[in-house]
Amino acid sequence: MPPFVVEIIGYLASAFLVMSFAFNKNVVKLRIMSAIGCVLFVVYGFLLHAYPMVIANVIIVGINMYYLFFKKKSS
Repeated sequence: MPPFVVEIIGYLASAFLVMSFAFNKNVVKLRIMSAIGCVLFVVYGFLLHAYPMVIANVIIVGINMYYLFFKKKSS
C-alpha cells in the first residue's frame, strides 16, 4: 500500500476521534464515531506493524460496542 494512503488512514482515524469528542453531545453518536476512529486506527496500526496501537484500539472498540449494544438493553 502506498505510504500516502497509510497516512490518510491515520489522519482519518485521528479526525474521527477528535470529532467524536468535540462535536457530539449525544453519547450514542460519540461512541459510534469513536468506534469508527478506533477501527481506522486498528487498520493503521496493522499497516505500520504497531501492535500495541492495534491492541488498545480493539479494546476501545469492544468497550464502545458493549455500551452501544449490550449495556443499553440491560438499562
